[in-house]
Amino acid sequence: GAKMSRRRTDSQGSLGPDDEAMPYSDDETDDELAVSSEGEPEAPPGAPHPPVETRPSDMGWKVKANDRAYHQLPEFQKKVFLCIKKSRYSGNAIKTYKYNAFTFLPLNLYEQLKRAANLYFLALLILQIIPEISTLPWYTTLIPLVVVLGVTAIKDLVDDLARHRMDKEINNRKSEVLLNGRFQEAKWRDIQVGDVVRMKKNDFIPADILLLSSSNPNSLCYVETAELDGETNLKFKMGLRVTDERLQEERQLAEFNALIECEEPNNRLDKFLGMMLWNREQYPLELDNMLLRGCKVRNTEECHGLVIFAGADTKIMRNGGKTRFKRTKIDELMNYMVYTIFALLLLVAAGLAIGHTYWYEDIGSKAWYLYDGKDQDASYRGFLSFWGYIIVLNTMVPISLYVSVEVIRLGQSKFINWDLQMYFAEKDTPAKARTTTLNEQLGQIEYIFSDKTGTLTQNIMAFKKCTIAGRSYANYSHSRSPVDWSWNRYADKKFQFMDNYLVAHVRSKKDRDAMEFFKLLSLCHTVMVENKDGELVYQAASPDEGALVTAARNFGFVFLSRTQDTITIREMDQETTYEMLALLDFNSDRKRMSIIRTNFPDGRIRLYCKGADTVIYERLAPNSRHKETTQTALDVFANETLRTLCLCYKDISAQEYEAWSRKHKDAQLTLSNRDAALDRVYEQIENNLMLIGATAIEDKLQDGVPETIAKLAKADIKIWVLTGDKKETAENIGYSCSLLTDDMQIHYGEDVNEKLSIRQANRRNEPQTVYRRKKKPAEPFFTQPGKNALIITGGCWLHDGKRSEMNSLPQIDFVDMACECEAVICCRVTPKQKANVVSLVKKYKKAVTLSIGDGANDVNMIKTADIGVGISGQEGMQAVMSSDYAFAQFRYLQRLLLVHGRWSYIRMCKFLRFFFFKNFAFTLVHFWYSFFSGYSSQVAYEDWFITLYNLCYSSLPVLLVGLLDQDVNDRLSLKFPKLYLPGQQGTLFNYKNFFISLFHGIFVSLIIFFIPYGAFLQTMGQDGEAPSDYQSFAVVTASSLIFTVNLQISLDTSYWTFVNCFAVLGSIAIYFGIMFDIHSAGIHVIFPSIFTFTGAASNALRQPYLWLTIILTVGISLLPVICIQFLHKTIWPSVGDKKYEMELEEKEKKKQPSAFQRGRRSRRSAYAFSHSRGYADLISSGRSIRRRPAARGGPQDSIREVPHREAENI
Repeated sequence: GAKMSRRRTDSQGSLGPDDEAMPYSDDETDDELAVSSEGEPEAPPGAPHPPVETRPSDMGWKVKANDRAYHQLPEFQKKVFLCIKKSRYSGNAIKTYKYNAFTFLPLNLYEQLKRAANLYFLALLILQIIPEISTLPWYTTLIPLVVVLGVTAIKDLVDDLARHRMDKEINNRKSEVLLNGRFQEAKWRDIQVGDVVRMKKNDFIPADILLLSSSNPNSLCYVETAELDGETNLKFKMGLRVTDERLQEERQLAEFNALIECEEPNNRLDKFLGMMLWNREQYPLELDNMLLRGCKVRNTEECHGLVIFAGADTKIMRNGGKTRFKRTKIDELMNYMVYTIFALLLLVAAGLAIGHTYWYEDIGSKAWYLYDGKDQDASYRGFLSFWGYIIVLNTMVPISLYVSVEVIRLGQSKFINWDLQMYFAEKDTPAKARTTTLNEQLGQIEYIFSDKTGTLTQNIMAFKKCTIAGRSYANYSHSRSPVDWSWNRYADKKFQFMDNYLVAHVRSKKDRDAMEFFKLLSLCHTVMVENKDGELVYQAASPDEGALVTAARNFGFVFLSRTQDTITIREMDQETTYEMLALLDFNSDRKRMSIIRTNFPDGRIRLYCKGADTVIYERLAPNSRHKETTQTALDVFANETLRTLCLCYKDISAQEYEAWSRKHKDAQLTLSNRDAALDRVYEQIENNLMLIGATAIEDKLQDGVPETIAKLAKADIKIWVLTGDKKETAENIGYSCSLLTDDMQIHYGEDVNEKLSIRQANRRNEPQTVYRRKKKPAEPFFTQPGKNALIITGGCWLHDGKRSEMNSLPQIDFVDMACECEAVICCRVTPKQKANVVSLVKKYKKAVTLSIGDGANDVNMIKTADIGVGISGQEGMQAVMSSDYAFAQFRYLQRLLLVHGRWSYIRMCKFLRFFFFKNFAFTLVHFWYSFFSGYSSQVAYEDWFITLYNLCYSSLPVLLVGLLDQDVNDRLSLKFPKLYLPGQQGTLFNYKNFFISLFHGIFVSLIIFFIPYGAFLQTMGQDGEAPSDYQSFAVVTASSLIFTVNLQISLDTSYWTFVNCFAVLGSIAIYFGIMFDIHSAGIHVIFPSIFTFTGAASNALRQPYLWLTIILTVGISLLPVICIQFLHKTIWPSVGDKKYEMELEEKEKKKQPSAFQRGRRSRRSAYAFSHSRGYADLISSGRSIRRRPAARGGPQDSIREVPHREAENI
């Protein structure tokens, strides 16, 4: 299924994973565990899973080979609708599209009308069709509504056609299926469960298939899983030995008649349990025997398999889960404001209706010239007038609001995609906004949750140091020249190592421990090897494994090849083949992997094990040597931010192995809780281990991480790092990426628990405070002044708050405490806990959160946060697939937030404030007019003006401000992070701003109505005629309004481009052009009843008197605004208003020679980077698109320039 998983982002789903639909996923989000990689030892790829409880129904999936009729039996039917029944086995055709030719219009309209605003306009349209109350013709609502619905419908249609095309392409792919005893070509959509399929090299796998046999020895089959998880390294799958031996020929395959019993279709990509019954024998099936749909066959000439799940039942289709639908704060605010306006509208309409009732009783009914021939009483007329006013004033709730907001967001997303400064040339990856609905939220972020491995660091591992039998190597003490590997023809030339002594030591073959050490590294792993033109290429499941096997290869222990049960290595200069009796695989609970091997000549059995120090040390034999020395070395390595693994071995007697092997076989055959059973069996043999030593691998920081983190911290964004690493490593990485600084007070898990328990004890002693809590703010946890940082390890407080409300207080306390800190580092957390941390902060702090990660283990966290950012890095596409924004390097985050996020927020706020203003100013004129028209719901303008006002006359300039406005350019935005604060506090758009817009609108509408009204009161035109008719009045108010609104937006624009200028002048020109057309005699002759204002415009605008009125009106509307803006900028300038001083200051700085100073090194930053970048470089790297970069000064490499403090004290 090519690009199947892309679907996730298109479908908007429910607000959270829905548990009923996914019984297997143990309340994880759909594809949290989407990859079963062996994972790095320290950042486990999947959370520990309580084993799935097995009810008999779990094994309810039966597949019979080569027997299509079997699957149509009545026992496999399920009820679909009333008495229509359907097979529970889905066909292999897939369907990802939403609409077809018949359902497109009804379904799409239904989806759009679920939006409150659209529904509201539909209701208005229906009201306008009722002739009794219709005050405005129906087209005034119909035209905008059709435009709005049409634009959205076209967008949906284009998306859906693309899906149709993709489905068709996939369903019509060809593959070979065994039908009537021989292989025939069939389309994918015709494949059914139970078919035997033949796949060739580079074919995509058409369904979830059980591998039966392959052309490789030992029925190995290599697959590339890029479609599932984006990882390009090969995974290997194995057929059962028995099927591989007996099912090679076409004839044998045709006679194959096994019955497979396995678990029901589910979405867990990392597990599969089943049994095969064949010739009265039972064979266990597991994930390694399954080829999943969406993978590609590689390095395997051909293989045969049996279809187990097809089409919609396949794992990849089950994983195209619904993404959580995310909304921004501004969205919510906007909806509340629309409700507020709606309430206002009802109140005003009711008031005017009551007015009409009284007016009709007093005046209307008594005036003979107002008699309309209907005998309706006053209250009924009042009732009709109420609906009439709802129609007249409906433009207070602007229909084009939602469309304009969508257009603006789309534009802003495009700007992010087009930003060259977020384009990573090495990997050719631009930044990508995968959702278009969240941009302005990027300007309001308060908390960032970041993964460490691969996000802050590069996830490219290098073998740096090791300790063997209590002795550390590679501390660069012996020599500074890198080792020369010319003696070893298999060496990887790119591998660098400094310690010549260790190499000589190993080559001398005197030290048994050193030999065992590297032999272990070359045997105990799950790396695959390919031979490309005589070069060995290793395919590792995790970068750590690759680094270790490569190290062993360079030291002379070369891993050459493996089969299902042997591993061949070259020890120094002779090839040896070891028999692999068992492979005890890595998972995130075990945190270790072992291999049991035997040597052919003497048959000695030995177990090798490598794993995290915490689990290995618990299982060492009491007499194991070098424990303390190795522990010291481990601490040293951790302080240098290296990732460590311990290596150990154990000799096993033949009898012991026999007994254990039987238990192992039984465990493999269990159907329920197979994993747990295997773990228990593994425990029994992995004990009394003898320690050999430990390895240390370096994971380098990405470029620009320290500067980025420092920038974001200045913008008052709190950064939390959530990692699977151990405390020391995490802490040192914290220092090296300047998340922790020397002036911070660091608190560890222990004193945190103490503080929390004290707080709880106090609360117990004064129980009444629980009720007072809302009133009195809790006193801070950290009383001493200065910055605080928190480092905690895994946690009991992280368990789901859902389960019990009892423990919500400790959770609140914990969140309160953590949020007082500048930085928080959580070590040893599982993916599930990562998501819990995020939701705790979201729940108790109501803060806007952003998660950033790069691997499958971050998916849950990315989906939980308000905004998820994926880094397209080493670990595959899993994170990017579920993210909202994706780019290649952590350092682009500062540009995303401080430039794009900030601009988007400012633009959106400005747009909304102005949009509400222009609609109030326009609509409320009817309100003032009603006092002079007997509250009879007569409109103050011409119908056509009302229809076109929001569409043509006033929409473009506002739209462009929403797209292009910037208060300061991108360079200054990055240089002065404090500019970010208004967004976090939400000061640019809230109820206060909304009411200011409302009063501004009321003020302008008053002037626009009453000045022309006064001017018309006692006038005489030049020709002795009074131009004081209703139509001329409508023209004058409308013209004043258009001028006022378009000039007002010009006052609010802080960044002028040619387009803005053109839009403002163009809008005014369009207004006059259209008005003269509509008022022409020609169009009146064609449609006499629709165009009634014949000659009104040309007549009215001939009078200079009326032009003076328009100028006066516009002038008085705009003067107060100009004064207020002037006072604001001079007396209370905002940070952004000081940009001119900022630019001057920056120019001054460039003139003065900067103060240089030798870089002070503290113990903590002993972890030196390969090159430390100067600060001047940093300033000019934020260069604007419009300016040339500044010349760089100063010898950057020898001395480090100390950053000025000017950025904080603006």
